[in-house]
Amino acid sequence: MKQSEYADSNLYRVRHSAAHVMAQAVLEMFPDGKLAIGPAIEDGFYYDFDLPRSLTPDDLAIIEQRMRAIIAGNHPFIRREVGVDEARAIFADQPYKLELINGLIAGGMDEDGEAAGMAAPGDAPPVLTTYRHDSFEDLCRGPHVDNTGQLNPDGIKLLKIAGAYWRGDERNPMLQRIYGTAWETAEELAAYLERLAEAEKRDHRRLGTQLDLFSIHPDQLGGGLILWHPKGALIRHLAEDFCKREHLANNYDLVYSPHIGRSTLWETSGHLGYYRENMYAPMEIEGQEYYLKPMNCPFHILIYKSSLRSYRELPLRFAEWGTVYRFERGGVLHGLLRVRGFTQDDAHHFCRPDQMPAEIDFVLGFSLHLLRSFGFTEVSAYLSTRPAGNKAVGDPRQWQAAEAALEEALKRSNIPYDVDEGGGAFYGPKIDLKVRDAIHREWQLTTIQFDFNLPERFDLTYMGEDGQPHRPYMVHRALLGSMERFFGILIEHYGGAFPVWLAPVQAMLIPIADRHFDYARQVAAQLTGAGLRAEVDDSGDRMGNKIRKAQEQKVPYMLVVGDKEVQAGAVAVRLRSGQDLGPRPVAEVVAMIQQAVSDRAAG
Repeated sequence: MKQSEYADSNLYRVRHSAAHVMAQAVLEMFPDGKLAIGPAIEDGFYYDFDLPRSLTPDDLAIIEQRMRAIIAGNHPFIRREVGVDEARAIFADQPYKLELINGLIAGGMDEDGEAAGMAAPGDAPPVLTTYRHDSFEDLCRGPHVDNTGQLNPDGIKLLKIAGAYWRGDERNPMLQRIYGTAWETAEELAAYLERLAEAEKRDHRRLGTQLDLFSIHPDQLGGGLILWHPKGALIRHLAEDFCKREHLANNYDLVYSPHIGRSTLWETSGHLGYYRENMYAPMEIEGQEYYLKPMNCPFHILIYKSSLRSYRELPLRFAEWGTVYRFERGGVLHGLLRVRGFTQDDAHHFCRPDQMPAEIDFVLGFSLHLLRSFGFTEVSAYLSTRPAGNKAVGDPRQWQAAEAALEEALKRSNIPYDVDEGGGAFYGPKIDLKVRDAIHREWQLTTIQFDFNLPERFDLTYMGEDGQPHRPYMVHRALLGSMERFFGILIEHYGGAFPVWLAPVQAMLIPIADRHFDYARQVAAQLTGAGLRAEVDDSGDRMGNKIRKAQEQKVPYMLVVGDKEVQAGAVAVRLRSGQDLGPRPVAEVVAMIQQAVSDRAAG
């Protein structure tokens, strides 16, 4: 379901209403509790509380029972419009609600604590909305179901308790957040809980340790910094090598840039003005300030500017697997998915205005090709357009042409898309591509972003056919996003059972007895000589334990060798799925694995 469709759906109203019912139940348990915010989110809802004691998992069952009683009361949800003074009176003992009201007056946020436009001087005081059911009233813009009886208590489940800083700022109080989910039927809830259990089994942090792929050492190395172990590094190398070959075959030029740059570079690019809070403190080198780079784009621009460019050279496509560093608060770091140092598969396209439609077609098609090569076949898109008012740089006609080119390319690609009106950055419209993984979760990967700002800031030009300087269009493009985050998503998509072409060990030779070691090593050498990755389990374990260990390591092919196999010049083939293919000649097995690699098959 598209985000816009979800916001208008009955399921959204069910979840928003369930959040209010949960808040009432919590306040019945803790009459002195303080309420923060409680929105509907994808697949559920949450509410933040300031309570006199810490909640425990046992409390969730008690809260659920109280919710059932409230639902059974069939209490109507009543929308009211109230003035500022009345709202302050209603929530006089709720400091977080009072802060929201003050934010509404200033125009900084709305009833649900989300960002809103700033109020103009002299504007009339806003009219606020509340929703009331039974004895509970909340500052809220809605929507809700008609009454609590429309909620199915058998479709609601409280999931977990977490900490959350008020308004996401660690300088503010730590609140207790209760996450829940709500569905229209018990069957839908059961299916969702099954997906959660499957997601837990696929958690990249657990599998990263089990498969010895990467590690994180916050106490010694620092949070959000990743150590890639040999097997994880090999998978990353294979993925990057494939992508780089595809880039070179599609007229990209690979470039490299340093990890630091002088402050003057970041002043020109505008990062120090608009992005400083996400950058690390400067270092001083010979009296000059240098910053770790948060982005690669200024470096690629300098490469473009290093010589006079002709209209004949365009389009230019500069690609780099460049490591960048961005400040993230410790509370939001999450395995490989949210880190402080990461490598982007970054590219920047410089083209003439007349080339722009074809260039967008190309980059979108190329992005879809690579995503599908990694097994992501369900792709959707979001098109973000020009912000309202004077919040955008560049000629409005440029925006219109760019937005039209992006949307037409999406139409030609035949992938579903949604339009986020006014959601573009101040410097240009963009397309975000999202993929669904094996258990139907949505992940954003590719971003295709127009930029009318940096070409102006750096005075980029090319010599046109008329002999005059012209301004090129610039397109930012990160396809997989960051290698760290993409690797985390890839682990969870495949549950650690990587496609044969990416598997760090493609075949494990399993000798039944010590006397079969030499033959197993000979077969492994044949596989290695054919360009495959094979190992021999020459431990003292029994054959069954060796097979079980290889399955736990998600090795695609287990090749068992005993007396019969040695005599026949064969191996007994077992797949990690448990399928037994029986004895096969070694040459046939080599060809089978090579074909799976060539097909980029899952195996």
